Amino acid sequence: MTLRLAFMGTPDFAVPTLKALAEAGHEIAAVYSQPPRPAGRGQKARPSPVQDYAERQGWPLRTPETLKTPEAQAAFAALKLDVAVVVAYGLLLPQAILAAPRLGCVNVHASLLPRWRGAAPIQRAILAGDAETGVTIMQMEAGLDTGPMLLKEAVPIDPATTAQDLHDRLAALGASMINKALAGLVDGSLEAVPQPDEGITYAAKIDKADGRLDWRDSAVALDRRVRALTPWPGAYFELENEKGRERVKVLAAEAQPDRGAPGSVLDDRATIACGEGALRLLRVQRAGKAPMEIDAFLRGFDLPVGSVLP
Repeated sequence: MTLRLAFMGTPDFAVPTLKALAEAGHEIAAVYSQPPRPAGRGQKARPSPVQDYAERQGWPLRTPETLKTPEAQAAFAALKLDVAVVVAYGLLLPQAILAAPRLGCVNVHASLLPRWRGAAPIQRAILAGDAETGVTIMQMEAGLDTGPMLLKEAVPIDPATTAQDLHDRLAALGASMINKALAGLVDGSLEAVPQPDEGITYAAKIDKADGRLDWRDSAVALDRRVRALTPWPGAYFELENEKGRERVKVLAAEAQPDRGAPGSVLDDRATIACGEGALRLLRVQRAGKAPMEIDAFLRGFDLPVGSVLP
């Protein structure tokens, strides 16, 4: 079974699925990705991971700003596709796009739908303390991640799982599932099942402000925040120094049963009291510095026992 398909994706999460489709022998008629965006200190336009991979493979690449124009929709329809595979593309697909391929558009989504529809399912699953998440492959419709499901597989979220860990596991899982889903769609062995009305949640987009650690929260919740926002945008707290307030990222931490006034430093090992329990900092990063273990940080920055962090 060889399908003529378009792939639509942008971040590195999408690349393993694109590779899996190519390795299965499907015809990649076009790869769609969001246009290059400014990145880094120089704010130079940088191609997405999907664009970079597609260009290295020599596949036809398209990076439209929108798919809402008649011209973009006509160009897509002219590909005469069997199917389009969509993974974290980041652009709205109008009905004309969804209806153009013979078998429609199939989406690889990083959650067990209908839980965590939307932009940040990996981070939100960790923040919420979910015991598991997974990948759902669905047929797309006009609603936000509302389409009927073809295939679903779960993975556990253990107490040490970070967003990066889960990202990598789910990217590999989605890649391992996509060809089975397409084969089942073609031969009818997989029936698309409507999503249940119960259990719907929405994964709001993450921004930098979500990274601030509020010591009034429980230590368990703050530990989840550290893990959910690693590597981006990073959880952080602020310290007072001679230049004012300095932001310090927390790369690893663990919840402790200690108690105290929220924000107070409880010992000489950087254990910070929270609204419930305490958070022991294990690995941190000062602005403009390399990541360091907490012992090395404390040798260069004093956190007096009894002081209170803002």
